Amino acid sequence: MDTPYLKKYYLDQVVPELTKKFGYDNRHQVPVVEKIVINSGFNPSARDKNWIADLQKDISSIAGQRAVVTKAKKSVSNFKLREGMPNGVMVTLRGNHMYEFMLRLIAIALPAIRDFRGVSRKLDGHGNYNLGIGDHTIFPEISGDTGSRGNVGMDITIVTSATEDEAGRELLSQLGMPFRKPSTTTAEQPAEAAAQ
Repeated sequence: MDTPYLKKYYLDQVVPELTKKFGYDNRHQVPVVEKIVINSGFNPSARDKNWIADLQKDISSIAGQRAVVTKAKKSVSNFKLREGMPNGVMVTLRGNHMYEFMLRLIAIALPAIRDFRGVSRKLDGHGNYNLGIGDHTIFPEISGDTGSRGNVGMDITIVTSATEDEAGRELLSQLGMPFRKPSTTTAEQPAEAAAQ
């Protein structure tokens, strides 16, 4: 299997840039994207098996890898949720699938958002990035006609080996993540707002 473009770019361009900027002693210190987790939750009491199966198919198409249906670990009466009921669809990407998905996210899906001005620069304090997508039809794998599913939201978590936000942000920025320019006058908006 050929090396994905973004992985090759990371090795050839990003590693030297990060090494120079942060003064790493060896290549193993350079942060890397370890995995990407895509999760789409839903209210099981409002969804039937066909809807869930269609969503699973959609998320699998977006990820390029089979997604699994997650189930509630405990009952919550206020949400009419019983232990064992399906309540989401998720997939974890590593290796080549991860790089291929990330390239489609950065180069195709995010720019397809109407009036897109970039995503939040805020990471989680440990070098990882969480992004909320309000409409899964921004991905080219999903037809505009989603039938009974409608527009489904999802959370995308990019887990890096960085131990601090600055290094994680620089890694993602070098890979092409379209962060908004830093601003000293306006408060930081959450990633979810930018992606809706």
